[in-house]
Amino acid sequence: MRGCGDKTGVRWSFAPLVSLMSLALPPRCPGCATPVERDHRFCADCWRDLRFIAPPWCAACNRPFDFARGEGAWCGGCLADAPRHAGVRAPVAYGPIARRLALKLKYGGKIGVADTMASFMMRTMPEDIDLLVPVPLHRWRLWSRGFNQAVLIARALARKTGTPLDVDSLVRHRRTIMLRGLGGAERRRAVAGAFRIADARAIAGRSIALVDDVYASGATAHACTAALLRAGATRVTILCWARVLDDPDAAVAASALTTRGGVIT
Repeated sequence: MRGCGDKTGVRWSFAPLVSLMSLALPPRCPGCATPVERDHRFCADCWRDLRFIAPPWCAACNRPFDFARGEGAWCGGCLADAPRHAGVRAPVAYGPIARRLALKLKYGGKIGVADTMASFMMRTMPEDIDLLVPVPLHRWRLWSRGFNQAVLIARALARKTGTPLDVDSLVRHRRTIMLRGLGGAERRRAVAGAFRIADARAIAGRSIALVDDVYASGATAHACTAALLRAGATRVTILCWARVLDDPDAAVAASALTTRGGVIT
């Protein structure tokens, strides 16, 4: 007879219960909650509504091109104002389904969505990343919300990829005004100087992936990038779940993520 300390015996004894629970609580589509085959899988309708981002894209910022423009081609925005970051990697464009997941995670308390996002984001993460650094919240925002969605995503990425995670070195030491409704220049001014590095030794010489849920105007990500580069990071790639492309309505909706509350089902 197996002893109580035999983990194999305990695992087998619970197998029927696990199977019964799987029948009673089947995996759900993260977009619409329709039952699906496996966790973190989308149903056919939500999958069809996701717009995936892939090459051809700008060699500087990874903004997708309508057609291939040749290796090393830059978009007009990067030619006019070269970014300091090493690209913006996002698996999907911001749209209704991508937005729904961001809201579920940020305001609905559906923390399992972070694993869904990370499963897709890891496919777009560059191979040379040494360290994952989530975009930090100011302590007052963290206390009121109870968690930082960027940290949840970064932790899931660290588990899936084995990449080291640093949640302490990049600090948001100054509260900033809401960015909703502000133009690009106003957004950049609002977040200028809001971030600092608590431990430059942890950052220096590292290729960093700056992790967040949604990349909208880029003002916050650019301010974080500047702080990381000043601390000696060799390069900073922005890694996020969804990226707002040239769609004014989507940009407005994405900025609403900073102010919208309530429970999202």
